[in-house]
Amino acid sequence: MTFRKRLVDIILGFLICICLLVPLGILALLVRFTSGGPVLYWSERVGRDNKIFRMPKFRSMPIGTPEIATHLMNSHGATLTPMGSFLRESSLDELPQLWS
Repeated sequence: MTFRKRLVDIILGFLICICLLVPLGILALLVRFTSGGPVLYWSERVGRDNKIFRMPKFRSMPIGTPEIATHLMNSHGATLTPMGSFLRESSLDELPQLWS
């Protein structure tokens, strides 16, 4: 039973990744053309056992923006790229995390 469940998990995960490939590709191109920098931003987070891990996100801010929490910025809307505000509002900037 465990083997079948694992096999179904792997097949479904593979199919979902294939289905998300086209939307991720389109978003990556849009981010690339509007931000002028790398498509992905690697955010450092604290994980299990207090180990730091790097989490990918689509870039929503220009290169050189201070690395502080968005809610602590004076006007975080002004620092977002044109595509970045859409990504943040729709939470699509989080999609690359599925790949990890």
